[in-house]
Amino acid sequence: MTVRLERRGAFAVLTLDRPEALNALSFAVLEEIGTRLDKIAGSDARALIVTGAGSKAFCAGADIKELRGRALTAQRRGIELGQQTFAKLDTLPMPSVAVINGYAFGGGLELALACTFRLATPNAKLGVPEIKLGLIPGYGGTQRLPRVIGEARALEMVMTGRTVEAEEAERIGLVSRIVEGDPVAAGIAFAESFAGFSLPVLGFARAAVQRALTVPLVEGLKIEADLATLAYQTQDAEEGMAAFVEKRPPRFQDA
Repeated sequence: MTVRLERRGAFAVLTLDRPEALNALSFAVLEEIGTRLDKIAGSDARALIVTGAGSKAFCAGADIKELRGRALTAQRRGIELGQQTFAKLDTLPMPSVAVINGYAFGGGLELALACTFRLATPNAKLGVPEIKLGLIPGYGGTQRLPRVIGEARALEMVMTGRTVEAEEAERIGLVSRIVEGDPVAAGIAFAESFAGFSLPVLGFARAAVQRALTVPLVEGLKIEADLATLAYQTQDAEEGMAAFVEKRPPRFQDA
């Protein structure tokens, strides 16, 4: 098994487990990730933590040996597999946290970009080096990276293939913060900051912010109004407001 899925209390943990190959993404691994994400989507986990086995790599990218000598139609199918697999992270009912421990190159960084949040250990090195192979990112990197760090910085990373280390990644907003110690424990500690809130309302918040990057402001405000109105219709909203008035902690039920 090259992709491990386990529970740590209220959290699901997905670990790429090919340390001998720096957790590279073969097509079989992509399919396995998709299967695990489908299982997580139907679970009661409060958040998903994604990381890589070992201390050297989160994921060093695609398995290059698999990419050579393939027909054009096969290359297209492979690209679509990667995109469709990572897109499942967008539709999970719970937030996801990528903890980048070591290398996150190419498809590895694209996997992290598809997560709701990204954290990095001090030894993290991030990049999209496909240009050095005569290629460009194909699993969402050209689309998600500029949404995270802006067009100018994304163009520089994509067109030079240069590596960004943890401190710079935090400075430019590619990761939220640098964390020490065990990656899974760090991811869980971060997820605990929001895991007690209403999952449906967290989903509304995530959708509203993500849509802000794809539509004009006037349309985004309409989307925000729609989602904020939906939030008022939840039992959790009534519970949250009642708890505030009564000066007690809320007891959200995800309803």
